[in-house]
Amino acid sequence: MPIMVKPSKSRTSSQHPGTARGGTGFSASMDEAPDSRLHLADHFLIAMPSMLDPVFGGTVVYICEHNADGALGIIVNKATDMTMDVLLERIDLGADPVAGRIAVDKKPVMFGGPVQVERGFVLHSPHGDYSSMMKVNERVALTTSKDVLEEVAAGRGPERILVTLGCAGWSAGQLEEEIVRNGWLTVRAEPSVIFDLPAEQRFTAAMKLLGIDPMMLTGDAGHA
Repeated sequence: MPIMVKPSKSRTSSQHPGTARGGTGFSASMDEAPDSRLHLADHFLIAMPSMLDPVFGGTVVYICEHNADGALGIIVNKATDMTMDVLLERIDLGADPVAGRIAVDKKPVMFGGPVQVERGFVLHSPHGDYSSMMKVNERVALTTSKDVLEEVAAGRGPERILVTLGCAGWSAGQLEEEIVRNGWLTVRAEPSVIFDLPAEQRFTAAMKLLGIDPMMLTGDAGHA
């Protein structure tokens, strides 16, 4: 069962970055090599100053999947005003909190992107065998099924976890085009940026992976 939360308004125009023209989701060909020199799964996209889109300006996006059909990612540094205990209650998992949840309950739920904002996406350390889990690598997995949050509610969930509402998606060639237009910097992701730092520190930390001081960044810079 997917993680479904009360629907809210979202931007779905394909003219916005990170909004695939045909919607998004796990592709039917996850194992195919991308039809491109770029292979950005397990990379961060860091928004350039030229990214004036109100949804993606100032964001760090973790790319979970990138192949010939397009890309799927999760914004990791835009917190909502909802915390995990509230989310668990809304999906009928919040009753009788257990001791193992104390560290999780007050974590913020993130805004993962403008696509499918009524649906939950969970980035976590590989753990268990959930019904809709995609293992990005040995350190990060993405799950969209409710069973992962059932484990969290019972205090048995993954050790490292970040929960978002919505995701970002790009159709074939769309992300590459945005990078060529200097919309994004790219760098190999570091899980500690996602899981161990407060949301407000993740942009600076991602930039430092490139050896760049965000204060020195201009809209004319290229991509890495």
